[in-house]
Amino acid sequence: MNRLLILLLLSLLGFATHADTVRIAVAANFTAAMRELAEHFESASGYRTVVSFGSTGKLYTQIIHGAPFEVFLSADQDRPALLEQAGRASGRFTYATGRLVLWSQAAGQDLGPETLSTVPFNKLAIANPKIAPYGTAAVEVLTNLGVYEHVRPRLVIGDSVAQAHQFVATGNAELGLVALAQVSLSDQGSRWLVPETMHSPVRQDAVLLDRGGRNPVAAAFIEYLKSPEARAIVRRYGYETE
Repeated sequence: MNRLLILLLLSLLGFATHADTVRIAVAANFTAAMRELAEHFESASGYRTVVSFGSTGKLYTQIIHGAPFEVFLSADQDRPALLEQAGRASGRFTYATGRLVLWSQAAGQDLGPETLSTVPFNKLAIANPKIAPYGTAAVEVLTNLGVYEHVRPRLVIGDSVAQAHQFVATGNAELGLVALAQVSLSDQGSRWLVPETMHSPVRQDAVLLDRGGRNPVAAAFIEYLKSPEARAIVRRYGYETE
């Protein structure tokens, strides 16, 4: 068998291996919901998902530098819009709107806005506001409460809201401003649901990336994400859907 034929067969084999797969970049706050969505999608369709979780800012950087993602589920609207404007994505829509909570692993605490100004604590975990929309929302809350300068020396910054949640879960911070979705299905700890008026809405947009335009499985996942079944799962994790 000549070398050209071998290369052709290897190329076709590779295509067959990946033809039923969609590669999805997902904001860290959406981890739990996405895992359930992926399981349902795979079960219903027979297709396979390969999911990478991370901060929205880092995933966006990977995408513009050529990472082989086909669908992007962001934690904001800005980066999907930038990708669409650059001709690198299409079909942008809001798949979820998130809520922020002040959370402690300790049960029985009466948490509220006064917790951040009058109750002594050593560390407050938030996501990095430079790359994570939930971090931006957390800074807005602290600023609107007039306590940002007061608590800034005690902030523990995670790369993503998932890492901010982990800081609290492991005891490295007593409190965290994290996504409601991260604690909504558990009775563990104490929480205060931050009023929506205290920060800009955390609207999370999805887009079909240019690579996904050549993959019908990517389009199938986008349609599934818009379905009533998928939206019901998303709402169960504490998000709002349109």
